[in-house]
Amino acid sequence: MVLLPILLICGVIVAVLIFGIAVYNSLVQAKILVDEAWSGIDVQLKRRYDLIPNLVETVKGYAKHEKSTFEKVTELRNAAMKADSIEKKGELENQLSSTLKTLFAVAENYPELKADQNFIKLQDSLSEIETEIQGARRYYNGTVRDFNTKIMVFPNNLLAGILGFKAREFFAAEEEAKANVKVDFNDEK
Repeated sequence: MVLLPILLICGVIVAVLIFGIAVYNSLVQAKILVDEAWSGIDVQLKRRYDLIPNLVETVKGYAKHEKSTFEKVTELRNAAMKADSIEKKGELENQLSSTLKTLFAVAENYPELKADQNFIKLQDSLSEIETEIQGARRYYNGTVRDFNTKIMVFPNNLLAGILGFKAREFFAAEEEAKANVKVDFNDEK
């Protein structure tokens, strides 16, 4: 008779442990997916950062009097590379995209630049990278959504806080940056 309550208590303890382990493992898997997704964005941003100096130098050769635009692009690139939070990196990336639009607007005034093969290659590369960044951002935000949901639903939320899992930030564009950022140098519409 005394054995039955002891077995029942042991069974409940084992069930709670198994549940705790399962929740912990699923949270760790979701966290790893978020980290992997961020890595994908980081790789594309690095490609973009590597392209910017070449782009600036190419445009600089044709538009020497646009010094402030070149300096701002370079300054934002360097700041974005050093950003230590997703929120700060997102803010700087939005500013960088806006400043790149200004750089390309400058380029519009120089037909010989628009015909330069190096500039055309850089333009195509940037367009490809922007598409990759957009896809990586969507994937990252999807994994963040899933992770944040997982740590906020009951009963996971009881263990998530105790185990140190915290909600992640989305990599979101500012309202003005949500407008079409695509740059098109073709005269054809």
